[in-house]
Amino acid sequence: METLKYKVIRSREQYNKYCKMLEILLDSGSRSKLIADEIDLLTLLIEKWDEEHSTLHEIDPIRLLHSFMADHKLKAKDLADLLGMSKGYISDILHYKKGLSKEVIRKLAERFRVSQEAFNRSYKLKSPVNAHLRNASVMNTTKTLATV
Repeated sequence: METLKYKVIRSREQYNKYCKMLEILLDSGSRSKLIADEIDLLTLLIEKWDEEHSTLHEIDPIRLLHSFMADHKLKAKDLADLLGMSKGYISDILHYKKGLSKEVIRKLAERFRVSQEAFNRSYKLKSPVNAHLRNASVMNTTKTLATV
């Protein structure tokens, strides 16, 4: 009986091995039908693992964006050029002063090849009213004074 060349990924070690194999196949330049099928199968197995073990849902969108920028060696000005936005607007986004628009979410998801849901989640913005506060839990609240 013939053993399978690839199996459902069950460990991080196996995941890393398959990612390396996929990278080698993609870099080989060979486009035979057999290689194309192997690439498709590895991609499917890797995407399934990623979907089940994703930590994207645990990270707020701005931290995720910072991570992608570091991974791709992008600076704020590169991101501004990529998105067609001003550097000031990008700076406000990166410093939690402005939220991500639908257009920005769409462009970021396309650029970093993730689902839009990765960037389309709520997170706290820094309110200029409370900029002097350092405690993140009260960052978006305003103090209400009792009237006597």
